[in-house]
Amino acid sequence: MIFDLNLGLGTILLLLVALVASSLRILREYERGVIFMLGRFWKVKGPGLIVVIPGIQQMVKVDLRVVTLDVPSQDVISRDNVSVKVNAIIFFRVIDPQKAIIQVENYLVATSQLAQTTLRAVLGKHELDEMLAERERLNLDVQQILDAQTDGWGIKVANVEIKHIDLNESMIRAIARQAEAERERRAKVIHAEGEKQAAESLMKAAEMLARQPAAMQLRYLQTLTQIAGDKASTIVFPVPVDLLKGLLAEVSSKQPPD
Repeated sequence: MIFDLNLGLGTILLLLVALVASSLRILREYERGVIFMLGRFWKVKGPGLIVVIPGIQQMVKVDLRVVTLDVPSQDVISRDNVSVKVNAIIFFRVIDPQKAIIQVENYLVATSQLAQTTLRAVLGKHELDEMLAERERLNLDVQQILDAQTDGWGIKVANVEIKHIDLNESMIRAIARQAEAERERRAKVIHAEGEKQAAESLMKAAEMLARQPAAMQLRYLQTLTQIAGDKASTIVFPVPVDLLKGLLAEVSSKQPPD
């Protein structure tokens, strides 16, 4: 009889030890446990050592670290009817474990699907040039929309980065031709601007030489000095008519009167 009683007490103690051991849970610093009491939400516990009564309470573990979500490549038609493929990365974290478990079935899948539709909707409102040149502004627009829509799920979207915008070969060639034409336009404008400045300088120089006829003769002699060192056998040099007039006037003035 005593042996049976000791066996019963030992079994009860063993069951109690097993019950206590199974009710103890350890959560890391970045983990939280959403506790349900008989199917109803009770509280959020953690981190550290917590107690979950088996059969009465259930725990759903939630990770509070930043999640890096890769958005698959999406087919986007821009506002100027250009088809491109765009993919992105989203960085988010759970800030309210209760909402993340109760308000949405699977917050990872829901956030991924919402990111795909938002990326297509936002980029479809912009032209191709804006997608390529204003990527920072587009990242901010997508991040703000996602953050507002996932706030009810207890999720904070920290950042959105558009990784690649893939174009087809014909569009790449068209962009290359556009860039080449733009550079040719700039070169022509720069050349025309240089011709204008040169013409203005020559006009000012001509006005200054016109005030002093002797200055033209000095420039003529200086030019002859510069080309005298040329190794060419024949030099054709135009003589200004104004210079000849000046020389003839001097010769006629020195001749004695009849």
